[in-house]
Amino acid sequence: MRKHLLPSSVAALVAATGLASAQQQPAPATTAGVHSGGFSLTTGVDYSTGKYGGASATDILYVPLTGAYEMDKWLFKLTVPYIMVTGPGNVVRGVGRIKTKAAGPSKTESGLGDVVAGVTRNLIDLAGSGTLVDLTGKIKFGTADAGKALGTGENDYAAQVDLTQRVTAALSAFGTVGYKIVGSPSGAQLGNVFYGEAGATLKISDATRLGAIFHASEAVSPASGAERDITGYLSQQLSERWKLQIYGDHGFANGSPDWGGGAMATFKF
Repeated sequence: MRKHLLPSSVAALVAATGLASAQQQPAPATTAGVHSGGFSLTTGVDYSTGKYGGASATDILYVPLTGAYEMDKWLFKLTVPYIMVTGPGNVVRGVGRIKTKAAGPSKTESGLGDVVAGVTRNLIDLAGSGTLVDLTGKIKFGTADAGKALGTGENDYAAQVDLTQRVTAALSAFGTVGYKIVGSPSGAQLGNVFYGEAGATLKISDATRLGAIFHASEAVSPASGAERDITGYLSQQLSERWKLQIYGDHGFANGSPDWGGGAMATFKF
């Protein structure tokens, strides 16, 4: 089963996080096929900064704790994050600038972020041709404090199809097509969106992989606009149980942060 580990990204872990942006899933990764089962924990730090079409920058620090359980063709994930936002108070992670929130002087707010739950089912696993197809459903619970601009205070729902194709023994390509139903707080006029991702991962050695992923989404908030960003990442298997991923992200549209990056560590039990 192939699984993204970000967040809009985070990107991915979750993640990232909108439910499928590189901000919420900052560090994508691929694994092979069907698993016999196992539990893992992932945590790390994700940082992003951007103006989102406004005059002042918003800096966001995102620290997720993600538990994942793999069982045969199924993958279950739950992410509980801490979030700290420094800015004028009118930007929400994964949404962008919200027109109904007036920009004020820069301030810092922090607390519990939006909890995200996801279930993935492997639909196709053709080992001979290296083709994998997964179906994923996610719920973002509006647990972050909307009054502090840590979230919208509303639930979001997303479904996506992921395709991975082995090109050579060392190179794999992958893509995602999804749709997100966005909970809109009173007066915010947020919209449901289609989103997609495309990328590739290169096996440098048995323990090391390099990759890049391009993420695009329709505008969740008309005040910010569409999302366009690209993430580059390095995945290093440190031992049988430990894996480290580092990544950097650059946005090309007002709905995305200008820059971002971070690191995630995974321990498999």
